[in-house]
Amino acid sequence: MSRTDEARTLPIADAATVRRASWRLLKDDGRSMAGILVLTCLASLAGLAGPWLLGRIVTRIEAGDMTVSQVDGIAAAVLAFALAQLVLIRYARYFSHRFGERALARLREEVIDGALALPARVVDRVSTGDLVTRSSLDVGTVAATLRNAAPDVFIAGVQVLFIFVAVFLLDPLVGLCSLVGLPMVWWVSRWYLARARDAYLAEGAAAGGVAEALNSTAHGARTVEAFGLRRRQNGTIDKAVDTTYAAGVRTLRLRTVLFPVTEFAHSLPMALILLVGGLSYLNGTLTLGAVVSGSLYMWQLVDPLDRALAWVEQLQRSGASFARIKGVGLVAEQPRSEVRKPEDDRITVSGVRYSYTGAQDVLSDVGLQVRPGERLAVVGPSGAGKSTLGRLLSGVDLPDAGDVLVGGVKVADLAASGELGTRIVLITQEHHVFIGTLRDNMTMAAPDADDDAVLAALAMMEADWVRDLPDGLDTVLGAGGVELEASQAQQLTLARVQLADPHTLILDEATALLDPTTARQAERAMAAVRSDRTVIAIAHRLQTAHDADRVAVMEAGRIVELGTHDELTAANGPYAALWRSWNGEG
Repeated sequence: MSRTDEARTLPIADAATVRRASWRLLKDDGRSMAGILVLTCLASLAGLAGPWLLGRIVTRIEAGDMTVSQVDGIAAAVLAFALAQLVLIRYARYFSHRFGERALARLREEVIDGALALPARVVDRVSTGDLVTRSSLDVGTVAATLRNAAPDVFIAGVQVLFIFVAVFLLDPLVGLCSLVGLPMVWWVSRWYLARARDAYLAEGAAAGGVAEALNSTAHGARTVEAFGLRRRQNGTIDKAVDTTYAAGVRTLRLRTVLFPVTEFAHSLPMALILLVGGLSYLNGTLTLGAVVSGSLYMWQLVDPLDRALAWVEQLQRSGASFARIKGVGLVAEQPRSEVRKPEDDRITVSGVRYSYTGAQDVLSDVGLQVRPGERLAVVGPSGAGKSTLGRLLSGVDLPDAGDVLVGGVKVADLAASGELGTRIVLITQEHHVFIGTLRDNMTMAAPDADDDAVLAALAMMEADWVRDLPDGLDTVLGAGGVELEASQAQQLTLARVQLADPHTLILDEATALLDPTTARQAERAMAAVRSDRTVIAIAHRLQTAHDADRVAVMEAGRIVELGTHDELTAANGPYAALWRSWNGEG
């Protein structure tokens, strides 16, 4: 897998991590599990009484020492035990389902917490389809297991164990006959399990690929139509669907071996008990009642084995989904390291090299110092590496070589400690409004901010539209609520930045996609939030560079010039050429 592919997918938890997580799900509700185990054992014992009593009836009738009333009494006992088993299994399933729902609720909360705790650089780089599939399809798969498969398999497993013990207690020879299918089951199970996890993980990844292809096509539908890319996108989607189909066929082939072999394996003991038991009865070494009871136990074994086999596929699919879900936590639960406090707000870049694919450097040997409170403009032709430098300065990406320091502390360390977001903020062309109230949208940047601070930040951004909202700060925004215009969304974003109060703003063409009127409003709001802060502006409009304290000119991933506007125009180098071109001069 290429470095780009690895960067676009979250990790997958290994088998040991999945086992520990599964054990924690059981331990977190240990009392319920103990109650379920007791009920299941009692139900299994009640189920064993019927075949044994029927065998007693056959043996005693054959001996001629049993009256009709005694037969009726034993038959009534068989019925009573059957009813008791029915009631006990009903409550065992009821409590198992309740346990599953509680475990599922905890798992959903864990997934949401883990997704929200993902570092910004991971969220920005990871495939949308991969993250969405893990938090929806994979959680749904595990939910089906916790609700249905796990209770059924657990109850079936206890019943199978008790039936084998009962058959051995009935007669050792009959017990040995009941085990004849186990080697076959053991072999086919090992064969299946050795291949199933990888197959279902591949199936889950393929489903994520389809979701990503559909999502990107839907979001870029206008671009697809404008540039005539329909055939290309159809080809991409077809390829993703073909991959999913191939992954599905792979898991289907596994099932076509597992199910026929196991069906034959648990039918074989019944035939063997009838054959060996019949011969033993004719030889006088085994009673007819024991043969009948053993045969009934084997018949009784069919149902729990069928139920367990029916859920084997679901359990494997769920195990793969659970590994993908826990993979989110492997990123989100990285321990936050304690780092020393930066000495000041100075940003130092030294010897930085960076590549997206590992094949070609986007940045090469970049060195730069940004003084606290300075206005620095970063300019250069398209593809020069300006936006990439902004991402490294903000900690969204980390350099392959060299250092990005804030006050002598690595940006990577600040990002790991969770402190970077309160020091450096990157503002791009995308201004996201989260589904929730206006207050929720604002206080996510500063959880301790009161309503006065929220309103003051919005007022500073000239967000007069807040006064017209039906419920003020409690107004729900986004889908199903009030939809904000582009300028309003940017004002909200900038007000959020004002509340977070970082010392450095990195502006990556934050108004490039807005119309002229909206852009002027946004520029006024941005001027307010830039006050008394270090500002690094990545710009194509050179008026921004003209007004900056210094200008960094980039070409081919390097800083080729650094100085004030006047110094660089006088030097008659690359910046002077850009300035003349921007002003329409020859």
